[in-house]
Amino acid sequence: MRVKKIKFIDLSIPIESVPSDPEFMIPRMEYIDHHGGLVSAQELLGCRAEDLPLGLGWAVEKISLSTHSGTHLDAPWHYAPVSEGKKAKTIDQIPLDWCYGNGVVLDFRRKKDGALINVEDLEKALKKIRYRVNPRDIVLIMTGADRYWGKPEYLIKGCGMGRESTLWLLDQGVKVVGIDAWSWDRPLPFLKKEFAENKDATILWAAHFAGIEKEYLHIEKMANLNKLPPHGFTLICFPVKIKSASAGWVRPVAIVKG
Repeated sequence: MRVKKIKFIDLSIPIESVPSDPEFMIPRMEYIDHHGGLVSAQELLGCRAEDLPLGLGWAVEKISLSTHSGTHLDAPWHYAPVSEGKKAKTIDQIPLDWCYGNGVVLDFRRKKDGALINVEDLEKALKKIRYRVNPRDIVLIMTGADRYWGKPEYLIKGCGMGRESTLWLLDQGVKVVGIDAWSWDRPLPFLKKEFAENKDATILWAAHFAGIEKEYLHIEKMANLNKLPPHGFTLICFPVKIKSASAGWVRPVAIVKG
């Protein structure tokens, strides 16, 4: 009997101090090596340096960051205090079974930076891969923005979702979605510019605010979606459990059977 091979594909970016976030959100990291960790090792273990292998202590890091740093899963509480007429869930309250399911990738890399993905775009992309969205599928939007991670221009790369397109996915029974760009919405600088020009407030964070009407979660700052088949894989995206938080860091992993 032939045993099928299983491939694990990491869909996350690292938490690191790079200029791909607004200044106030860039993680601040302090690396303490084995020499630096010797003093605390001696204090906590009550020993001398010569009692330890190599005469060294432990390595440890100190990090100051946002719950929205790195690849993360946004909870409904991030969008608004209410969702579907009830208090919005925080990241520690979301059902874990939402974070495990069949994955689907829709390719929008040909769309321009700042472009809106509408319902027709979703329907065409699904038709192209001959797939119909099922309840609890985890739908991933590929924009190609992850190629710019680590650079300032990452903040303005990729297309994005809107209110109607987000609600359309949720109407299919989807609870979790994801994107390889900084935001599930279109890049914020584009929204800011458009609002300054036409004062249409309905465009502001519209895809996020769709969560007021229908409860859902989205993963932002994903990577490597180009390594996935359009469908036929399993996605796992359990978030770190942070009490009463609007998001949790996540390392989404796709399981592809060969």
